[in-house]
Amino acid sequence: MKAYIFPGQGSQFSGMGKELYENSQLANGLFSRANEILGFRITDTMFGGTDEELKKTNITQPAIFLHSVILAKTLGEAFQPNAVAGHSLGEFSALVSANALTFEDGLSLVYKRAMAMQKACEANPSTMAAILNLDDKIVEDICAEISNSGEVVVAANYNCPGQLVISGSIKGVNIACEKMKAAGAKRALVLPVGGAFHSPLMEPAKKELEAAINSTTFNKPICPVYQNVTACPVTDPGEIKKNLIAQLTAPVRWTQTIQRMTADGINSYVEVGPGKVLQGLVKKVNKEAEAQSA
Repeated sequence: MKAYIFPGQGSQFSGMGKELYENSQLANGLFSRANEILGFRITDTMFGGTDEELKKTNITQPAIFLHSVILAKTLGEAFQPNAVAGHSLGEFSALVSANALTFEDGLSLVYKRAMAMQKACEANPSTMAAILNLDDKIVEDICAEISNSGEVVVAANYNCPGQLVISGSIKGVNIACEKMKAAGAKRALVLPVGGAFHSPLMEPAKKELEAAINSTTFNKPICPVYQNVTACPVTDPGEIKKNLIAQLTAPVRWTQTIQRMTADGINSYVEVGPGKVLQGLVKKVNKEAEAQSA
C-alpha cells in the first residue's frame, strides 16, 4: 500500500516549482491563479527569490503548499494514494491533494495561517530547538519541569526516534537545552525559526485560524488522512477540521504517524513537494519502507 506525504516549513529553496511552471500548462494555470488569490506574485519569489526572502513565513508556507499541491495535481491518474499525510503545514497540502479542500480554499487557509503565526511570533518572541539522541520521555519530563517553574517549553515535533524538536519561550528553550545536554543528549541545537510553533504560545494564531477553518467547506477525502494531532487515519470532515484547528498548539506526531501507517499495511511512501526530508524520517522510523520523491 502506498502513501503520499507532504513536507512542511524548511523544505523551501530558490527556484522551487519553476520547472513545473515552464513544462506543464496545468501547473502554469494554477500558479497564475495562486498569484491572483494572494494578491501578489509569489511565483517571482519562488522562482528567483533569495533564501532570505523565501524564509519569511508569509512566503514560505504558501510557497511550499503550492509546490506540493501543484506537483500532486500534475501527476494526474498516477496519483492513487491509499493514504496521505503531511508534516505540519504539509497537512494542508495533503488535504487538498486528497480533495478534502479545494485548491483555492487550501491556499487561502495556508496564507491566513502564515499571517496569524507571524503575528503571534512578533507579539511574543520565542523559539525552537532540535534535541538529538535523547529518549522522548526524558525530553518530555524536562519540558514539564521547566514549564512548572513558569517558562513555556513543550515537545513540538516527534520527527523520528532520537530526533525531537522542542518549542517555547527563548529562556525556557535555552534552559531546556542545557538540561538535556546534561541528561545525555548528543545535541541540543536552537533552530533559526521565528517562533514557538506547535506550542501554547501559538494560541492567538490558533483562535484566528479556527474562525477561518470553521467557515470553510471540507469534503470527505478520497482516502484516509493521517493527521498530526492524533497520528490516526481520518475521513470525517468534522473531525478533520477539529484536528486541523488543534494542530497549531499541539505536537506534530510524525514518528507515531509512520508507525501507525506501517501497522496499517503501508510500506511505500512518495514525498510530494520540495526536498527529501520526510523520506529520511520515514526510513528512520521504518527501515523496511520504500521512500522516494514524486
